[in-house]
Amino acid sequence: MGLNFRDSALGLALTAGPVVKFVLLLLVLFSVISWAIIFYKWRVLRRAQRESRLFEIMFREAKRPDQLFISSAHLRDSPLAQIFREGYTELVRVRKAWAQAEGGGNPGHGHGSEATSLTNVARAIQHQSAVEVARLERHLTFLATTGSATPFIGLFGTVWGIMDSFRGIGAAGSASLAVVAPGISEALIATAVGLAVAIPAVIFYNYYVGRIKALASQMEGFGAEFLNLVERSLVSKG
Repeated sequence: MGLNFRDSALGLALTAGPVVKFVLLLLVLFSVISWAIIFYKWRVLRRAQRESRLFEIMFREAKRPDQLFISSAHLRDSPLAQIFREGYTELVRVRKAWAQAEGGGNPGHGHGSEATSLTNVARAIQHQSAVEVARLERHLTFLATTGSATPFIGLFGTVWGIMDSFRGIGAAGSASLAVVAPGISEALIATAVGLAVAIPAVIFYNYYVGRIKALASQMEGFGAEFLNLVERSLVSKG
């Protein structure tokens, strides 16, 4: 014998009380936004990794940094490319400042000047690294909030539904299973939905945090390597 409409999950949700319905609607809203973020971050991180791999190849094969700066302009989703472009832009500013100092009769070369210039480039690299990490982490807070809050929201709906059920039992003056079971089932659907919303959010949040940490480590390594190249370039210009 098949289940009737009231026995289905949708039927239980539609026949629940107004507070439980509001809780379920709120959980559905959390779920829709969470899955939108999940798919969005999947695309963002996939593009970031793909373009970073492409940039690494270009970086190894490049003979001149100015040519790499031009050819990497389209890699806007690559954190490594953006770090390189910011660092190279600062390096160009440093070299222009040196050229202007030479033209004004104040060369300004020497260990102190090189150290200051290297510090400026290092700060530019660190700043851009922080910007890229923040960009990759954008909207992940909502997934964390969903994973931690929605089970409690669902539990609230369940507790409220059970309170309504017991109030109805008291009014009917009967505590038989036939009277108790439908109300309890309607109340428990809120907890089930809360868990169904929270579990994917927690799984993907942890997964994306791991991928972002891997990209952050890659950025740190590239930044150190690029800074070494800049240091050698500044020494050779000194």
